[in-house]
Amino acid sequence: MWRKEEPKSPGAAEAAIPAGAVVAQTSTPVNSANAPIAAVGSSLPVSPRAVACITQGIRVKGEITGKEDLFVDGTLEGKLDLGSASCTIGPNGKVKADISAREVIVRGSVDGKIDGTDRVQVWNSGRVAGEVRTERLAIEDGAILRGKVEAGKPHARGADAQATASAKTEKPKSGSADAASRAAVI
Repeated sequence: MWRKEEPKSPGAAEAAIPAGAVVAQTSTPVNSANAPIAAVGSSLPVSPRAVACITQGIRVKGEITGKEDLFVDGTLEGKLDLGSASCTIGPNGKVKADISAREVIVRGSVDGKIDGTDRVQVWNSGRVAGEVRTERLAIEDGAILRGKVEAGKPHARGADAQATASAKTEKPKSGSADAASRAAVI
């Protein structure tokens, strides 16, 4: 006997797809409720690991914290802290917030500070205005990035700061009069 299946939430349908699976594209129109699922096989994939989604019609103001991967394709203003999770800003995403996550992928627009502890990737459709701090940075051809960038291993940045500080505290040579006058002022 046939019975009507209850509609599944987009997060449940994404979880049913294995991580390495390839989803075939169809030529049939897809309604907006199933758009994130259909986009998995397209050239601009939705993060298949994303447990939570802020879709195109959603607007959020405030602070978001969590430990699960997040896909943002709507509008977000405020602060976003995902700790060791991944944050993907979709092609329709408009974010005016400070983002802190293990991995940040930007396909839309971000205005604010991005702190990606492991990696930040800006796709060719992405636009970032603000400060970016990460261990690894990837910027595709055509992407726009305006602001300050600090990339590299965290301990390397600390070593550079220590080297600069030790250079400032070096004692001047006592052979010159100029050095003696500087020593007196310090």
